[in-house]
Amino acid sequence: MKNSALFTDFYELTMAQGYWKHGLDKKAVFDVFFRRHPFQGGFSVFAGLDPVLETLENLRFSKDDLTWLSSRGVFEPGFLDYLAEFRFRGDISAVPEGEVVFPQIPLLRIEAGLIEAQIIEGMVLNTINFQSLIATKSARVALAAKDHRIMEFGLRRAQGFDGAMSASRAAFIGGAHATSNTLAGRVYGIPVMGTMAHSWVMAFPDELQSFEAYSSMYPDTTVLLIDTYDTLASGIHNAITVGKRLMAAGKRFGVRLDSGDMDYLSRAVRAELDAAGLTDAFIAVSNELDEEIIERLVAEGAPIDTWGVGTHMVTGGRESSFTGVYKLAAIERDGRMEPTMKFSDNPEKATNPGIKDAYRVFGPSGMALADVMTLREERLPEGQPTTFYHPSLDTRRFTYSPSGEVRRLLQPVMSSGKRLNHPRPLEEIRAYKARSIAAFDHTYLRFLNPHGYKVSISASLRQLKLDLLERFRLPNGSTVPKPPV
Repeated sequence: MKNSALFTDFYELTMAQGYWKHGLDKKAVFDVFFRRHPFQGGFSVFAGLDPVLETLENLRFSKDDLTWLSSRGVFEPGFLDYLAEFRFRGDISAVPEGEVVFPQIPLLRIEAGLIEAQIIEGMVLNTINFQSLIATKSARVALAAKDHRIMEFGLRRAQGFDGAMSASRAAFIGGAHATSNTLAGRVYGIPVMGTMAHSWVMAFPDELQSFEAYSSMYPDTTVLLIDTYDTLASGIHNAITVGKRLMAAGKRFGVRLDSGDMDYLSRAVRAELDAAGLTDAFIAVSNELDEEIIERLVAEGAPIDTWGVGTHMVTGGRESSFTGVYKLAAIERDGRMEPTMKFSDNPEKATNPGIKDAYRVFGPSGMALADVMTLREERLPEGQPTTFYHPSLDTRRFTYSPSGEVRRLLQPVMSSGKRLNHPRPLEEIRAYKARSIAAFDHTYLRFLNPHGYKVSISASLRQLKLDLLERFRLPNGSTVPKPPV
């Protein structure tokens, strides 16, 4: 079912039949972009590109799919015959997966026949939106934890099978070091880790026996869960008994807290471990953690070494979705590509017309200064100051004097429905994300009132937007599509 082209909104198919029937299956260009950062943050992380490309190479309507569509009584036999031969044969340019990204900038530019571009919309947005949400959340957790390890614990709280798998993949890209999801470890090559559950401790006659049994089987990876009965009255003392034996054998071990006041308990446990001579023992914590809790505990100096994050990592926590959209930017009319634009009473929701490129400009220190959109046929002037404008067509603008790297963000990744490169290893994508985020000043990355990063458009793109607004404007100031004069 993964590669079934039925994974789309029904109206995409009814529109597709209309395009087919009225001879409108012309070349079209769609942009995938998003409108605002999740979590009231100042940055996002792009994820999900590789699964999109993999699916597109294999997307089909099976015989059973077509039989079911026929039974709806909506689709003509000729259109169903068309769908029987459906393949994605378009071209895609995309921002590298793992890149730090900002609103309005195209993440993907899809150039294909109108029908095939329309049919893939739901799958593309479903994949990109969810994985970008989780990768962004994970990146925020990683920033909060600083140099400490993060384990993604979310399988049992994720939204279904695919939600768990996609979340493990995206969380690793964002900054998690390992996952508890064994299948994700096999499929994606993510390190897998796990300790024990309270049921393990309760299955033995007493806590000490459970610790001894576990450590005898896994002496090199022992992490003891010490809050089943009483963390300070029994758990830590039994852990110390086992830990001394492990230390004498040259092994390092850890303890895990899964309830209570993490600040108070971690300090008390650290004091007990140090007093027992187990200064190398580490402390792991879990229990409904998110980046704000972690940031506060780290700032207050809580002696925690490893963070297990589950529910809030794999679901997005308080943010339920990523605001990615899929909008028509240009369509073939009379043998040429004509720019298109969505109008809105909210200026930030008006789209940027035409076939575009996007660039990231850097300062002399290698830090990112702004992202700019241009029309594809444009080239950024070299060696001279250039003025760019706010996408909402207000008075804001900035002038960039070339002083560092200028990097094109959109790179070709698919041609005629075939990938141009082999899939990147997930570890490589994760490392790319780390390099990308290191190029931004901390003011853009902070959680509270992050500084707004500049996203701008070229003078030519701005003029195109103004021309289209004027062309479609009615005397009362509103705008509706009407034929050009």
